[in-house]
Amino acid sequence: MLWFEGSIPAAIISAKEQSSIFVVVITGDDEVSAQMMSSWEDDGVAEVSHKCCVAIKVDAKSETCSQFSQIYPVVCIPSSFFIGENGIPLEVVAGSVSAEELMKRIDKVKQVKNTDTSPTDTSLGEIKEMERRKMGKEMLDFKRKDEDEKTKRIMDERSREKAEEKAARERVKAQIALDRADRAARYANNQEEVEAARLAALQARQVEAEAKKEIVHRERSAIARIQFRLPDGSFFTRQFSSEARLNEARQFAVNEVGNRYGNFSLATMFPRREFTADDLGKTLLELELAPGASIVLLPQTGRPNNTVVQSGGGIWAVLGTILYPLLAVWRFLSGFLFTSPATPGAAGPRGPAQQPNTNSGSGSSSSSAEPKRETLRKRTLEKQPVDFKRDGKIHRLRNHQDSEDENNTWNGNSTQQM
Repeated sequence: MLWFEGSIPAAIISAKEQSSIFVVVITGDDEVSAQMMSSWEDDGVAEVSHKCCVAIKVDAKSETCSQFSQIYPVVCIPSSFFIGENGIPLEVVAGSVSAEELMKRIDKVKQVKNTDTSPTDTSLGEIKEMERRKMGKEMLDFKRKDEDEKTKRIMDERSREKAEEKAARERVKAQIALDRADRAARYANNQEEVEAARLAALQARQVEAEAKKEIVHRERSAIARIQFRLPDGSFFTRQFSSEARLNEARQFAVNEVGNRYGNFSLATMFPRREFTADDLGKTLLELELAPGASIVLLPQTGRPNNTVVQSGGGIWAVLGTILYPLLAVWRFLSGFLFTSPATPGAAGPRGPAQQPNTNSGSGSSSSSAEPKRETLRKRTLEKQPVDFKRDGKIHRLRNHQDSEDENNTWNGNSTQQM
C-alpha cells in the first residue's frame, strides 16, 4: 500500500487535483488495528486503491488525529474514513475487516463517487444524513462487538481461574489421599501381625467350640430322656437309648403304673401327636423324641390296646388334654366330699317298730345317724327359695294372700319360733 507521506491538508490538495477519494486510516497499538493494517497492506487492496484513492495513515495518539476528530468524530479505533471532493464522508469502516471486504467497500465508494459527481443541495443533505446514520450504526456495531469481546475475555479469564482453583483443590485432595494411604500402610504394617494372631486365636476358639458342640450333640443324640405324665398330674422320668423302640418305653410305663389306668395310649402335647401301633416299632430318634420329650398317658375306654384315636385338632382339644389331670382330680374330690349318704328309710316306708329308741341297746348307732339327717334337712330347707310355700311334703308357689305366720312353728309355751 502506497501511503501519502505529507500532512492532511497536503493530502486533501493532492486528492482534489487527482479527483481521487481522500482516505484517512486511524490506527492504534492494539491487535485489531494490526489486523486492519494487514488488510490495507494486501496486494489486491493496494491495486484497487492506487488510482482512485489518496490514503494517509494517522496514529490515534497524535495531534493530527485530535485535529481530525474535531471535524470528523472518531468513535472507535481503528477507523477508515472515505471522504469525497466536497468533504462529505462517503464511507466509514469501523474496526477491522478482511481484505476482501475492504475491496468491496472501495468499489462501493467508487460507484458512489461516479454516480453522484454534482449533487444538489437537497441530495447533498440527504447523503450527509445517510452517511451520518450509517456511520452511527457502524460505530454502534463496533462498540457492541468490542463489548462482546471484552465480555468474552472476562469470561475466559474467570473460567481459567476456576479451572486453576479446581486443579489446585484436586492436587490438595490427591496429596491428602496419599498421606492417608501412607499412614494406613504404616499402621497396617504394625497391625498385621497382631491381626493375624487375633484371627488365628479366633479360629482356634471356633474349632474348639465346634468340636465341643459336636460332642454334646452326639451325646444328646445317643440318649433320650423321656418324661411320662400321668392323668392324675404326677410324672416319672426315664432315660433310654435313642435307638430304643417306642414299645420299650411303653412297656416301662406299663410296669410302672400297672393296671391303675387300664389300657392307655401314648401321646405328645407339643406338637399334638398320638402314637399308633405302627409307631411302637420305630426308634425314639425316628419319632423325634431324642434328646428329650414329654409323653402323656391317655387312658383308653372301649378301644383295643396299643391304638390311638387321632385328635381332631383345634384349641379345645389342646385345652382338654392339658386340663384332663385337673378334671380327674376334681371329679375324685367332688365325689368324695359332696355325695350325700344313703338314709335308712330310703328303701321303703318306716313303721313304728323302726322308730329310734333311745332306751334300747341300739341307741348309740341311731343317735349317731340322727345329727347327719338333721344336718341334711337343714341344708335342704336353707336352699329352698322363699317364693315357695310348704304344706307337708308338697310345695307350691306363694302369692300375695299367703301369710308369713303359716310357716311359723310353735312350742309348748305358745311362743313363735322362726
